[in-house]
Amino acid sequence: MIRRGFWVALGLGAGATTAIIATRWTRKQANRVAPGALAREAKGGVLDLGKLFSESIAEGRRAMEERERELRSGMPEARVDDPSGA
Repeated sequence: MIRRGFWVALGLGAGATTAIIATRWTRKQANRVAPGALAREAKGGVLDLGKLFSESIAEGRRAMEERERELRSGMPEARVDDPSGA
């Protein structure tokens, strides 16, 4: 009789624990896909995309200026009073 009571109590405890864990997990998942949370994630994604875009533009400008310096360093100096640059 004591053995049966032990196993019943153990089963009830395990069932209650599983139910609590499942409820918490479900609530967490529901909060994760709530409209407010989705909007925050979307806003963060847009801000990250904007940051990447501005960084790539800046990198392109740096590369352009470097290439322009390389090209100008290989050219002979133009005379200031000569409008044709020759």
